[in-house]
Amino acid sequence: MAKSYKGLYKATHPKKYVGNPNQIVYRSLLERRFMRYCDLNTDIVHWASEELPIRYYSPLDKKWHRYFPDFVIKTIKDKKYMIEIKPSRQCKRPKTPKRKTRSFMIESFNYIKNKAKWSAARSFCSDNNMQFKIITEKDLGSW
Repeated sequence: MAKSYKGLYKATHPKKYVGNPNQIVYRSLLERRFMRYCDLNTDIVHWASEELPIRYYSPLDKKWHRYFPDFVIKTIKDKKYMIEIKPSRQCKRPKTPKRKTRSFMIESFNYIKNKAKWSAARSFCSDNNMQFKIITEKDLGSW
C-alpha cells in the first residue's frame, strides 16, 4: 500500500480561498497537486477544500452521514465544479478474488460508500447549477 501524505497547503493567493487559508489540509499528493492548480490558475476565481457538507445515505449502515467533497471551485466564466480526487483504482468495483480477503472486503465497502457519496454529490450539483467531477492521477496531467 502506498504511503499516505498529509500536510498543510500554503496558498500563494490566499484571497482566492473560501475558508481559512491557514488551515488548507491535503490528504494526498494528488490533492496537494490539485490545490496548487487551483491556487495558481488565473481562470479559477474561488476555491475551497472540504468546506461544503453534503448529506448522503449509506447503504452499509442504513444511516445518514455528511460527506465533505475534496474541492469546490468557481471559474472566471462563472462555472462551478465539485471535485473529488481519488486514485483510479478506488473508482471501480474491486475484482473478486478466489478467496475473499479482509482487504477485498474493505475495498468493497469503501467502493459502496463512495458510490453513495458521489450519487448525493451529483444530485446536489444538479440542484445547484454545478458539475461533479471525479479526478484521478490519470486526469491530473490535463489539469
